[in-house]
Amino acid sequence: MSTHPWMPPSPCGDHCLTTGEPTVHFVRRVLRFTAAILMVLTALLAVPALLVLRGRARDRLVRLVFGGVLRSFGIRLVVHGGADLAGDPARGALVVNNHISWLDIVAINAVRPMRALAKREIAGWPVLGLLVSKAGTIFLDREKLTTLKSTMDELAEALRGGSLVNVTPEATTWCGRASGRFTTATFQAAIDGGVPVRPIALRYRLADGRETTWPAFIGPESLIASLRRVARLRGLVLEVFVCPEIAPGRAADRRELAGLAEAAVSAALGTVSIPAQRRRKVVVASPERAKVS
Repeated sequence: MSTHPWMPPSPCGDHCLTTGEPTVHFVRRVLRFTAAILMVLTALLAVPALLVLRGRARDRLVRLVFGGVLRSFGIRLVVHGGADLAGDPARGALVVNNHISWLDIVAINAVRPMRALAKREIAGWPVLGLLVSKAGTIFLDREKLTTLKSTMDELAEALRGGSLVNVTPEATTWCGRASGRFTTATFQAAIDGGVPVRPIALRYRLADGRETTWPAFIGPESLIASLRRVARLRGLVLEVFVCPEIAPGRAADRRELAGLAEAAVSAALGTVSIPAQRRRKVVVASPERAKVS
């Protein structure tokens, strides 16, 4: 049970799962898992190269790996906006998004490889823990809030040094039909680092346009259970809406900055509802939705 803002409760669970979803047959599921395992093994073999490569060559390899993971599960990635996301490779930014699934970070890195702030437990996950550690992930121990300041200092330093760092400020996963409130601590790191904030909105839908909650990693379920549900789904489309950046100095403080980012994500998704008690009274114009890929 949650006892502080970095471990908030989510009302989402099995009751949030949409029904009547199209599925693939058993053989296709096995093939998908096989392809995903091969991609992970490829990523492990590529770790030495990732440590040596720099710049665009490294980014191409990372995008190839993460894009391959999506394709192995039969997921089509559609990106709206963000042609300028690459930008200056030496210019840092805090990249924030709504948090639905373990696929979120896969999709974002398939668009633009970047570092991440993640819960410390991930470092101990088989295979994936090694990969995210080698990618320069900053780990947060949510059980020891005494370490929060030092972690935020590390985040601010990474941003100041020119890194793009991906953060999920909801601090837990939601089903996608509802969203949580953005916590504010990481936005202080952006202020301290003097860097912009780049909101990204994620939506999971089927090929016919219907939204689906099957990719959500919700409730007490295991990662394996979530993987199996994603592998069963036919025609999954993962939409990424890259919102305009929020420039340094636009917000008076971290609370206002978090509100601007949260409102930008909500405006990009349009149909996603935020429970009334969690809404912020901030209005942001909908971002341009020019399709890039």
